[in-house]
Amino acid sequence: METGVKKGRPFGFYVCSMGYTFERLSFYTVKYILAMWVAADVLSGGLGMGQVKATAISAGFVAWTYITPMFGGYIADRWVKPRWCVLIGMLLMGVGYMIAWKATSLTLVYVMFVFVAVGTGLFKGNLSGITGQLFNSAEQLDSAFSIQYTFVNIGSFIGITFIAPLATTGMFGVHVTYRTIFLITGIFLFIDAIWFFVVGGKALGEAGMSPFKKDQREFVSAEKKESEESAPLTAGDKKRVAAVLLVIVFSMVFWMLWYLAYFPAYFRFGYGDGAEYLNKANWVIGNFKIPTSWFDSVNALTCVVLGPVLAGVWLKLAKRPQGDLSMYKKTGLGCGLLGLAYFVMVFADKLAGDHGQVSVLWVGLVCIMMSVGEMVFSPLGNSFINKLAPAKLLGLLLGTWPVAVFISQFIYPKIYAWTLTQNFGFAYGLLGGIVIVFGVVLWILSGKLDSWAEQE
Repeated sequence: METGVKKGRPFGFYVCSMGYTFERLSFYTVKYILAMWVAADVLSGGLGMGQVKATAISAGFVAWTYITPMFGGYIADRWVKPRWCVLIGMLLMGVGYMIAWKATSLTLVYVMFVFVAVGTGLFKGNLSGITGQLFNSAEQLDSAFSIQYTFVNIGSFIGITFIAPLATTGMFGVHVTYRTIFLITGIFLFIDAIWFFVVGGKALGEAGMSPFKKDQREFVSAEKKESEESAPLTAGDKKRVAAVLLVIVFSMVFWMLWYLAYFPAYFRFGYGDGAEYLNKANWVIGNFKIPTSWFDSVNALTCVVLGPVLAGVWLKLAKRPQGDLSMYKKTGLGCGLLGLAYFVMVFADKLAGDHGQVSVLWVGLVCIMMSVGEMVFSPLGNSFINKLAPAKLLGLLLGTWPVAVFISQFIYPKIYAWTLTQNFGFAYGLLGGIVIVFGVVLWILSGKLDSWAEQE
């Protein structure tokens, strides 16, 4: 089946990438607004439940959107066209945000969770699977998915920089309620669905028009693909699946501490009038007071900039005789950079002392280091799975990749609550050291895991 072009990136790749841009714009805006809305006092339009509850609610929202892609991938493997799964997912997410628009308490927010989680399950991994079908060379995938990650973060950057502040500090003289932000994000999802249906109808060709189990990728021969569909998993298949699952486990540690780092940035180094804010950083540069949501913006902007850069780096490294760095080394490197970001946060806190402040540039440095760690490995997960997964498990494993984030969301709020009972330097220094150790261990194991990945 011809699903793409032989060289370059087909226009369908950009259709899929823009699909992520609209969806992630909405998702990351809501992720931030949920935390601020739940924590803010009632007089300012919030629910007045404090930062621990806000952390748990935001984590729950993220968590359920990272487990359902496993089930959505299973459906797209066997029964439903992936293209239809993606479109239905967009519509369900839009409906979910519209429900939150009418929420005045957490009850309807939980209903929103259900719609957005189911919609994300049908959307997320399956859109990556369609992207993978547009390329005929396995060597192109790392570069393609790095570029696609840039589109993901363009959406995040726009949402966090220009939409989320409308409900907190105001933007361009406009100030709206927290719930109005949900309306705006819902509209963007409906625009996304129209874009994907109208433009994608022609640009994607046959990609995603039959369940993944029945499709053929050009870089896997037809004969091999046919035998994969009918034969049980080989010993090599099982080792490759085990290698994928091990990377997922290590990435879970990464995401647990990556998401946790946002909350000291919001409530310890961020600013506000409530008792939950310690105001340990000065967010004023010149005459401009930076919105705290721009901490997220730095992450998105760093990822936007690094996407094309790292895409070129991976292509260049792949041409070496020894080839590119393995996914295991990249994941280990990402863990190491995140651990160093924690050490920078501890150092900044010590500079501030008990009652002083540090420049917001220290907070920006923490976010940049976290973001570089993320970009080193996270965009490549889908590429890694597209190359290693047995055909009959492609959708399932693409959906399993986000499970690491799902699990991390249930763990890190508890760790965050623990850090509030400890000395900041001790707690965050310990967590930074742990994630660095995990990275070193994975780097050391990379040789053995590479041999698993190469087995037939």
